Amino acid sequence: MGLAGPGIWRFCLPMTKPLPDFSLEAEALAGGARLIAGVDEVGRGPLAGPVMAAAVCLTPDDIPDGLRDSKTLTAHRREVLAAEIRARAAIGLGEASAREIEELNILQASHLAMCRALAALPVPPDLALIDGNSLPRALPCRGIRVVKGDARCLSIAAASIVAKVARDAVMVELAQQYPGYGWDHNAGYPTKEHLRALRDMGVSPHHRRSFKPVYNILWQDKSISP
Repeated sequence: MGLAGPGIWRFCLPMTKPLPDFSLEAEALAGGARLIAGVDEVGRGPLAGPVMAAAVCLTPDDIPDGLRDSKTLTAHRREVLAAEIRARAAIGLGEASAREIEELNILQASHLAMCRALAALPVPPDLALIDGNSLPRALPCRGIRVVKGDARCLSIAAASIVAKVARDAVMVELAQQYPGYGWDHNAGYPTKEHLRALRDMGVSPHHRRSFKPVYNILWQDKSISP
């Protein structure tokens, strides 16, 4: 049986996703912006802990190599890149607590963390490139929504890395205060270990009470109380 024609080899090549680039920032700089911040948050899905946001203003001629969506990187690589970003870019961090998440809802708490991150920058930016499909109402500067921005935009990718590393460090610290939930390695996400600990140990002050697994346990405890 003969070999297939050469056209078949095109379909055998591995598919690769495009890496984030600096095109959005370059366009804004060409339009007169002087300082541009990429903004991303992490921690919308966990059952415990804060939601954390970072704002990063990259220097156009001094961008660390290897920036991409933090979810595609190993923990070690995120740590290395976060240190490089801190050394070579301006950053601001902001968070909203579990209590604020309950008071506002997770979307508005995420927006609050983003605004706090922008306010923490050493110099206010002219423009914020915001990951997601909505802008915070209290944004202190002009903003542009960038859907899947951490996979498209270098500044947002940098912010995703800084935010992830910072939140993981917070969860490791909280794990020292509230051992047993595994926050030092599950970061508050609903792993089997975390759910089992919730059932066995109950709800901590850092759990998000309106999130379904936590709410169900609280409701169960309330229903069986004398």
